[in-house]
Amino acid sequence: MAETLSRPRFGQAREPKTPVNPGRGLALAIDFVAARHVRSVLFLIIVGLLFFLPGFFNIPPIDRDEPRFAQATKQMVETGDFVDIRFQDEVRYKKPVGIYWLQAAAVETASSLGLPRAQIRIWLYRVPSLIGAIGAVLLTYWTALAFVSRRGAVLAGLMMCSSVLLGVEARLAKTDAMLLLTVVAAMGALARIYLSWQRDGNLERPSWRYPAIFWTALAGGILLKGPLILMFVGLTIGTVAVLDRSASWLRRLQPVWGLMWMLVLVMPWFVAIFLRAGDTFFTDSIGGDMLSKLAAQESHGAPPGTYFLLFWITFWPGAPLAGLAAPAVWRMRREPEVRFLLAWVIPSWIVFELVLTKLPHYVLPLYPAIAVLSIWALEHRLLSISWLRKGTAWWFAIPAITLVLAVIATITLTRQPVFLAWPFAAAALISGLFAWWLYDDGNAERSLLNAVMAALFLSASVYGIIVAALTPLFPSPEVARALRNVECIGPKVAAAGYHEPSLVFMTGTSTLLTDGPGAADFLGHGSCRFALVESRSERAFAQRAEAIGLRYNVATRIDGYNFSQGKTISIAIFRSEGTR
Repeated sequence: MAETLSRPRFGQAREPKTPVNPGRGLALAIDFVAARHVRSVLFLIIVGLLFFLPGFFNIPPIDRDEPRFAQATKQMVETGDFVDIRFQDEVRYKKPVGIYWLQAAAVETASSLGLPRAQIRIWLYRVPSLIGAIGAVLLTYWTALAFVSRRGAVLAGLMMCSSVLLGVEARLAKTDAMLLLTVVAAMGALARIYLSWQRDGNLERPSWRYPAIFWTALAGGILLKGPLILMFVGLTIGTVAVLDRSASWLRRLQPVWGLMWMLVLVMPWFVAIFLRAGDTFFTDSIGGDMLSKLAAQESHGAPPGTYFLLFWITFWPGAPLAGLAAPAVWRMRREPEVRFLLAWVIPSWIVFELVLTKLPHYVLPLYPAIAVLSIWALEHRLLSISWLRKGTAWWFAIPAITLVLAVIATITLTRQPVFLAWPFAAAALISGLFAWWLYDDGNAERSLLNAVMAALFLSASVYGIIVAALTPLFPSPEVARALRNVECIGPKVAAAGYHEPSLVFMTGTSTLLTDGPGAADFLGHGSCRFALVESRSERAFAQRAEAIGLRYNVATRIDGYNFSQGKTISIAIFRSEGTR
């Protein structure tokens, strides 16, 4: 074992003593790519685009978080106020300003280039998430180079690139993909500083490069999502320091200058929002949002163990390989590389399992470490050959289950089988089947690559075709499209019974969210006004209209499904004909 784990000089490309025999085909392509650093980077960028672009442009806003972020950014662009964060007239102080600035930059750039209606194109608000996802894949590759060979680093990047959870976050205009980028950047720099100390043992400070990356990444993470990034970094450092019985290597982080640099980056906006809103932001973000997650916030409570169960779906197709690697990784936990990566994963995972509020994306910043650990075990031929290998059937099960559910959903909601998705679905099933059938401990890499191909075809099928075809799930764009066809200028809108954030984003910041009687009153106050009344509010609307003598007609009716509330809806668009 000592020979297998022998370490080359830090910074050199590292290869396992016993070469892995991955077979031909896909593995030969990886051979070519991994021969050069530039090829590896370009390859991961191209693969990332292939994974993340299907559906990126044509999937409508996904309620509820995505349009909340996008609408707050849109209001920044409309008002020119890039300090305050609001959703209509309500302050939105749950997260700092970082993601809003990035989204605003994308929208303003598109507008300056002449793109029409840029402010209501949701894909523009997703651009930072796309950049964050691809950047996180590249930084996973960069981080992995401190632990495995260049070939292994490419495989670790592919595991992140193909993971279900990152594929979702890359398509949502939220904070989590960009937060992942900052966490991996900070942890990659921290890993290099820690491992260099482990290998040479002296306390000389390294060049400014890794401390600069570390402290800049911390600043970025804080501006994106507050102190969460400090938890990942702090728990890792604390765990390693306890296990090593030494924290002297932290001097290499140049903490005094680094902390000053971080404060220079984050303090201006925090000072500006304090001057604008007093302590309201800190009360809402820390007390109202972060600390409230210790309870079951917004009905997202779940028992401990939930993230472990979700892992097998959200980290697919890397999850089966991680399961096979787990016994060997635990046996080798005293190795410095393994110790650092486990310190990255386990303490934060335990915290998330204990916190009552649980959402799948919370553990996303831990997945790069799991990917690197899995490849580390693969390169050293330490994957389990016990009964755990039966779990490789999961490579086939996920595409099979997903595609059955997708076909049922499309037929139920649209009465169409979406035949265009079927060839991609068949390719995903075949690739998943090969990954399962061809697995053995000597050809695990070949199975992983087949599983990655299955994920690629699944992404094209589900995101690129099926989800975009499920128009009944997205009534807000249909409403906005109907309002664009009206014959008056500057229509004003009130909504009763359907108050999803996507409606405000698509129909305008001034959209009034009210009840049935309020919509009737609104309609009677002028011309070029429209009331969007969900069927459950129509009776109250009609009663109030009768009471005030309002005459109205139905411009159109839009039927759909509100998946946020889990119920069918029917929205009538009423237009006033005056009063009698």
